[in-house]
Amino acid sequence: MNYLEVSHLQKQFQDVQVLKDISFSVQPGEVLSIIGPSGSGKSTLLRCCTFLETLSAGSISYMGKTAVTAEIGKKPVYAQRADFREIQHYFGLVFQNFNLFPHYSVLRNITEAPRIILKKSKAEAKKTAMELLEKVGLANKAKSYPCELSGGQQQRVAIVRALAMSPSILFFDEPTSALDPELTGEILEVIRLLAEDHMTMVIVTHEMSFAKAISNRVIFMADGYIVEEGTPEQIFDHPEQERTRQFLAHYQ
Repeated sequence: MNYLEVSHLQKQFQDVQVLKDISFSVQPGEVLSIIGPSGSGKSTLLRCCTFLETLSAGSISYMGKTAVTAEIGKKPVYAQRADFREIQHYFGLVFQNFNLFPHYSVLRNITEAPRIILKKSKAEAKKTAMELLEKVGLANKAKSYPCELSGGQQQRVAIVRALAMSPSILFFDEPTSALDPELTGEILEVIRLLAEDHMTMVIVTHEMSFAKAISNRVIFMADGYIVEEGTPEQIFDHPEQERTRQFLAHYQ
């Protein structure tokens, strides 16, 4: 069973069609990277998959359960409230700008949602948070506030916060774009560790060498379409489409 199934997805903002008939699936343990030029619809696609944007047409399913379907010109139809809430727990999202609560400590940033949404006890939520912080080398920052951390440390906390909800699939929207080049490496290393743990991930990224090294599959998007899809070797070393070749030429 696919963890995620996106079928004939379209997204329109007024009269601008940003996504045009997008279909793909994500299997358990798979790392899927989505690459492409700015404005190709990559981040909008992620926002649709995580219900931050509504669809104009198509459908999205998680774990074989239909979350939302839509037809052009009609309101999207969502799963029943209880089912939809369950579906929302299947995924986590790491934003490019960290989105941490500035007035909460690192520990509270991580434990708040598990306690409120998953109904975990304070002790259990703290235990999970500290184990995850240890894993990303930030156990000593549990009592710090976001303003006391570097950008790379804030992004690592954001990743831990998403992991603390025990998602089946983790989305990353340009996780290094707000960071200095020297801080980018520490985030890519965390994602690499997650891949080694067989975490299912969908990563929108402009880090081509990283996408090539870490992905099982790569999607190249341009102008709201999936232009080409395949293994990293197929996409980076033997692209079939001229549009893909043009884009990758900038990264040689």
